[in-house]
Amino acid sequence: MYYSTNYASPMGNITLASHQNKLVGVWIEGQKYFGDMAVKKWQEQANLAIFNQTKHWLDDYFAGKNPAINQLPLAPKGTPFRYLVWDILCKIPYGQLITYGDIAKQIASALNKQQMSSQAVGGAVGHNPISIIIPCHRVIGTNGNLTGYAGGIDKKIKLLEIEGVDTSNLTLPRQPNTP
Repeated sequence: MYYSTNYASPMGNITLASHQNKLVGVWIEGQKYFGDMAVKKWQEQANLAIFNQTKHWLDDYFAGKNPAINQLPLAPKGTPFRYLVWDILCKIPYGQLITYGDIAKQIASALNKQQMSSQAVGGAVGHNPISIIIPCHRVIGTNGNLTGYAGGIDKKIKLLEIEGVDTSNLTLPRQPNTP
């Protein structure tokens, strides 16, 4: 059985999802790929231990306490490639940034390949079902471009600022049809 509940955060409403006492989803309201799992029925259940742990983790995070990812039992659903990418995301320290290209190089090395597509990495990062906790917001484009956050660039900036990142030198993605 899959369960869900809501968490009121400074970023807006966040939906939490669990399966077998493990966290399988954390989505900011309005996030692209919200609930992007083959789950047809979620049962609302606010007072599960995993949800209480996650809410405490999120309270600490938003208070700037930098809780450890391994405090929570995570079970995101994805492909083997996505798991490789998400594992790298989990190793990015608070307040640090990495590029899609850097992750692609790490994946290529791990798979003993010459190169890996940054776009493929971007797809895996974008489909991270456990936002904030698996820190996909710490991934930026080349030259400090704040591209690609399923929760929205404004939320990505807010999360980075919570972690103490100076975002003033980062650039916003160009909008279509702008020079």
